[in-house]
Amino acid sequence: MIIRPAQSADIPGMLELLTQVCNVHQAIRPDIFKPNGVKYDENALAELLKIPEKPIFVAVEEDFLKGYCFCVIKDHTGSTVRTDHKELYIDDLCVDESCRGQGVASALYEHVTAYAKNIGCGFITLNVWCGNDNAMRFYENRGLTPRHIMMETKL
Repeated sequence: MIIRPAQSADIPGMLELLTQVCNVHQAIRPDIFKPNGVKYDENALAELLKIPEKPIFVAVEEDFLKGYCFCVIKDHTGSTVRTDHKELYIDDLCVDESCRGQGVASALYEHVTAYAKNIGCGFITLNVWCGNDNAMRFYENRGLTPRHIMMETKL
């Protein structure tokens, strides 16, 4: 398995994984997520691949896309509120359901961590939906801790 930047040829596999991750969220929060939804379409993914501040990394083995990690580089230099720092936000990390438990997520996370350090980021941040216990355990096992908590009330 290799981890590399995503290419346009990876778009069909990314679309499949986007559906899978939406279904994970939909199972947890059917009041918010639609079944079989996708966050991006083919054109949006093609455009996203052109944005250097939004790198996407993929785990590939024999032309099969095992997983992806969508990232956003956030530069807080010059903020009137925050200290000057850069962080890498993991917008989405998904492993194909047929490959879960095989170390794909760990390899992607380690690659992204090395990338973030290499470009001078001081933090990696992400959001996890409450109820996604597997994701929560995965990130806690890598030393991530809560930064802030979003709360809600249903009306």
